[in-house]
Amino acid sequence: MPSTQIQWFPGHMAKTRRLITENLKNVDLIIEVLDARIPYSSRNPELSRLTNGKPTLVLLNKAALADPTQTRRWAEHYRSDSTICLPIDCITGEGLKSILPTVQTILKDKLERYESRGMAGRKLRAMILGIPNVGKSTLINRLVGTKRAKVENRPGVTVDKAWYSTSIGIDLMDMPGLLWPKFEDRIVGENLAVTGAIKDAILDTEEIAMKLCGRLRRLYPELLLARYPIEKEAAALDEYGEFELLEAIGRKRGFLVSGGEVNTERTANMLLEEFRSAKIGRMTLDILPTKEDADRE
Repeated sequence: MPSTQIQWFPGHMAKTRRLITENLKNVDLIIEVLDARIPYSSRNPELSRLTNGKPTLVLLNKAALADPTQTRRWAEHYRSDSTICLPIDCITGEGLKSILPTVQTILKDKLERYESRGMAGRKLRAMILGIPNVGKSTLINRLVGTKRAKVENRPGVTVDKAWYSTSIGIDLMDMPGLLWPKFEDRIVGENLAVTGAIKDAILDTEEIAMKLCGRLRRLYPELLLARYPIEKEAAALDEYGEFELLEAIGRKRGFLVSGGEVNTERTANMLLEEFRSAKIGRMTLDILPTKEDADRE
């Protein structure tokens, strides 16, 4: 599992950091794309330093896969911190029409200066930043109107900067996805692995799936049981360890090998795929406590 000891392609990360700092002067705005299922874990803590105070729009992408109540709370949380934040979904199109007017609001003073100098209609330029597999290329394709940026459901597809001209009057500079050198918080690393921000090929998928079992048992037991009815009551899931829960799900699906043992590798791959595609339900792994939760503590 991801830990503070794992280093993620330091040469690639150094190149991306350099590209960001060298090209800041060429853009008016940063568009930071987060995964709405992990709005905290998917926010690179290095970006605020690298972007050096450049105006920023935060987009909570994949909102159609996330718990809508949590997405609303996270958007309000970021806005309360003076951060402009919009929930969007590049597959369904949710929120995409709000991007241009929001950018125009953020850059209102600059646009007024352009107009006063006879430069009304000048295209704005934005740099797209985010961790791998967060949906930056899909966002670009939706805004461009054609399939220009390469899209795959795996991290690390974009390897260099690229400019795209969109249909909404904003030129976009796409940057490679940027993880940070080490994860101080173990849960952040696990959440990134569960959602596919880290390549499955370099991790133990069974261990990732076990961590997901623990999250679902704690956060969404009813949805878990609706998809995999291994018990009649949600409270009964507390009796299972993470590996036992993974085994029970595999047994329920009939993923057995000779001798009646569960094929836990097949079960793990299935569970991760069904979580990532929201077949289990719309879920968020970074839970923002309510005021009532804080008061109870």
